[in-house]
Amino acid sequence: MDKKNRHIINATVENQPSVLSRIVGLFSGRGYNIDSLNVGPCADPRFSRMTIAVPGDERVLEQVTKQLNKQVDVVKVVDLTAERHIVRELILAEIGAPKAKRLEVMNIASMMHAEVVGVRENSLLLQFVGDEDQVEDFLRLLRPYTIINLARSGLLAVIRGE
Repeated sequence: MDKKNRHIINATVENQPSVLSRIVGLFSGRGYNIDSLNVGPCADPRFSRMTIAVPGDERVLEQVTKQLNKQVDVVKVVDLTAERHIVRELILAEIGAPKAKRLEVMNIASMMHAEVVGVRENSLLLQFVGDEDQVEDFLRLLRPYTIINLARSGLLAVIRGE
């Protein structure tokens, strides 16, 4: 993801069926792309928070924000890009690690503060949580090895408190 030309939007929405499909339809119907989308319940179970990473310039951001605010089920829209915020992503990666390579992979995991959450005869399952740069560094270090399976949560972001 190109961080320079991307906005991170938090939208608080009513926790109702079909809200997600309407919001995704809003983006696709206008030809806007979504780099990352994460949805989960808020502290108040009546609401969910959507974290949406949207590529584009200020015009795209303005249009997306206006369209989101028009949705009946949307309670609040915040562009986190210009705010102090924290971004994290979770990665689960199964890495081919026969006995001869296992220690190397475990050393990378340890160095990056990743956890080994599963061990098989010829692979390790690693869990890593970090910001966008840390995630890219972690994946770059794993590229010389066989990545058997990779799952990424998408971005989660919150405004930092005062």
